[in-house]
Amino acid sequence: MTRLFTLIAAAALMASPAWAMLKPGASAPDFNTQASLGGKEFTFSLKEALKKGPVVLYFYPAAFTKGCTAEAHNFAEATDTFSAMGATVIGVSNDKIDTLHKFSVSECRNKFAVAADGEKKVMKAYDAVLFGFLPMADRTSYVITPDNKILYAYSAMDPNGHVDNTLAAVKQWREAHPMPAAEPAATPAN
Repeated sequence: MTRLFTLIAAAALMASPAWAMLKPGASAPDFNTQASLGGKEFTFSLKEALKKGPVVLYFYPAAFTKGCTAEAHNFAEATDTFSAMGATVIGVSNDKIDTLHKFSVSECRNKFAVAADGEKKVMKAYDAVLFGFLPMADRTSYVITPDNKILYAYSAMDPNGHVDNTLAAVKQWREAHPMPAAEPAATPAN
């Protein structure tokens, strides 16, 4: 029994997300998936979101669990700051869309969308399946730039750090890529 436990632990360590996650500079796999924002369903398209600016894509194990709730609250509090820099936040889990309708309202506080990945297609594409085989996402966060490249990747089961780290990456990117100045409003001719 001890040998079996040792083999399972070794396999889990080798499948650790720190080894598997996509690296900065890699192309970000495109995806479309069912998502919910404020309890309203829509199709989230990475390609469309990147037209507006960087995307913070974070994976979390399961809605309404202690760590995932804390992380959702942290992202909700920071969403206005991300938005001011032109960034979109999207969370992805293996939860059903009906669960995410509730989670997007109560825990995400209507601030950002959460997406359903029941078939684990997005999780697999981003090497974010917990231990490489469990039916839930690892806690991994990415910042993807409008040129469809991974700028930053962070993986830790502790929900603390994901918001601060991705926010710092977006700020650094934004400093190197300033937003265009807004066009002045036209004044009516007399």
